[in-house]
Amino acid sequence: SKDLKGAMEILIEQKRQKLSSVEKLDEHMDFASQLIFAQNRGDLTAENVNQCVLEMMIAAPDTLSVTLFFMLILIAEHPTVEEEMMREIEAVMGKQELQS
Repeated sequence: SKDLKGAMEILIEQKRQKLSSVEKLDEHMDFASQLIFAQNRGDLTAENVNQCVLEMMIAAPDTLSVTLFFMLILIAEHPTVEEEMMREIEAVMGKQELQS
């Protein structure tokens, strides 16, 4: 837990440094950026920011897997949608082999 917390602090500091050096902020405004700016305004503490980012990292795999599961079920239940998706993939990818 201590190692993970330390790693989060390093990542947040790297993000903070990147934000301070970008020319256009709007291209880099994600949730972590919003948290960092909230800390800069005094709305959050460094611990709040670290905890929010840590929770996002831990929770993401669970919510992503459930979302993908239901998406695949819905695609399987709607073959016309699956066919449209395959046509779009082929139109975009052409003869290139799909990769993960």
